[in-house]
Amino acid sequence: MDIGRFDVSLDELDSAGRIGEMTRATGTLLIVALVAVLFTGPALGQDAKSKWPGSQADIPHLEFVFEEFVTLGASIHPGETPFGDRNIVPITGGTFSGPNIRGKVMPGGWDWQLVTKTGCHSIHADYFLQTDDGAVINVVNGGTSCAKPGSNIRFFTTPTFETPLGAHAWLNGGAYIGTLELAKLDGKPAVHIRFYQVK
Repeated sequence: MDIGRFDVSLDELDSAGRIGEMTRATGTLLIVALVAVLFTGPALGQDAKSKWPGSQADIPHLEFVFEEFVTLGASIHPGETPFGDRNIVPITGGTFSGPNIRGKVMPGGWDWQLVTKTGCHSIHADYFLQTDDGAVINVVNGGTSCAKPGSNIRFFTTPTFETPLGAHAWLNGGAYIGTLELAKLDGKPAVHIRFYQVK
C-alpha cells in the first residue's frame, strides 16, 4: 500500500531553513521598528536638541499682586494634641493694597497654628478681605516651615482666593505664593504678607 512519499531532498530542507531564517529576521525588524516608534513618537517634529536646563521662556516667574498687614488678637492655646502643640490666633483687622486692588482685612478670621514634635511650624489661616468697592474675598493661606532650632523661621505660603464674579474675578484660579513675617500695625501685633502670582 502506498502511504505517501516521506523522503525529502537536502535542497528542500535547505529551502525550508532559509524561509524560517527570513521569517525570524523579518519579525525581528518589525519589533525593532515598533520600539523605535514608541520611544521616539512624541519627539517627531520637535527639535532634537536638549532644552535642559530650560530656556528663559519656560521658567515661571513671580508677579507681585498685593500685600497685607493683618492685626492679631490674643492667642488661644489648647495645648498638646496628637498632631503637636496647637495654637489659635484670631484675626482682628488690617489693610491690604496692590497695583490693582486695595481695601481692609475684615475681623473674625482665624489662624490655626501647629508646632510638631519634630519642630516644624504650620499655619492655616482662613479670613476675609473687603475691597474699596465693596467686594468680599475669602483668603485661605497655609504653609509649613521646618527651620533648625535657634534659626529664624521664614514662611512661604500657598494661598487661594475666592472672589465674586466681577471686577476682581481675575484673582480666582491662579497659582500664588506668599511670604510672611512678623510686624506691627498701629502698635498692635501683626503679620506682613506679600502675595505673588506665578506666571
